[in-house]
Amino acid sequence: MDTSNRTVFIAGATSGIGLELARRFAAAGSAVVVGGRRTDLLGQLAAEGFATVPIDVTDQDSVDRARDTVLHGHPGLDTVVTMSGVMIPEDLRDPAHFGAAERTIDTNLLGTIRVIDAFTPHLIGRGTGTIVTVTSGIGFLPFPLMPTYAASKAGVHAYSEALRAQLDGTGIEVSELVPPAVATTPELAQSNPHALELAAYATEVMELLGTDPTPHEILVKGVLMHRWAERDGTYDELVAQRSQALATLPGRR
Repeated sequence: MDTSNRTVFIAGATSGIGLELARRFAAAGSAVVVGGRRTDLLGQLAAEGFATVPIDVTDQDSVDRARDTVLHGHPGLDTVVTMSGVMIPEDLRDPAHFGAAERTIDTNLLGTIRVIDAFTPHLIGRGTGTIVTVTSGIGFLPFPLMPTYAASKAGVHAYSEALRAQLDGTGIEVSELVPPAVATTPELAQSNPHALELAAYATEVMELLGTDPTPHEILVKGVLMHRWAERDGTYDELVAQRSQALATLPGRR
């Protein structure tokens, strides 16, 4: 896609990867609307020059209001990015984990579907546009400490594949962004020395998004080991390595 002349709505862009991509799209010349739950951060971003809109992807009314606000102010919207997500450790030996599982599915999977459903009629009416879903390397190579997160992202991957097939012929591209671990905070960088530096990750992503046609999957080099672990015969070994993090759960040491 031409990243220099788009009108982009990013749901879940008040921090981390979403915010960095919002800034990159804006720097390239695109108009960007940032959506998120935290009104304090939205206020800061409005002062930075972004159009902003409150959105809670777990609340259908909130999603519908955000859609109406975005399309009223930006009727030429042509790109929707579904960035909202949560990562919650779970101990599957403890039934109390189910609340975290529900929240994760509601945000990561159902939230993605709610946003897509809200904007798809508009994009179909335009006859052109791009939907960017956001999964994770963990959707292809599970991190056992966060089982429902892995399941939710695997679900978004499958949904993206089906969405692409169903929208074939409408002029709408569906691209799946598959991040590896990215150092979105100093704490994450310290706890995971293998996490990619945020700016470098965003640079690679924007380069991949800028190709034509937009790739079905946005795979930076750092996520290839996750994406192709089964094909490469490294899956079992890598899952075993990642299972060592289970020792951080209370009572597991």
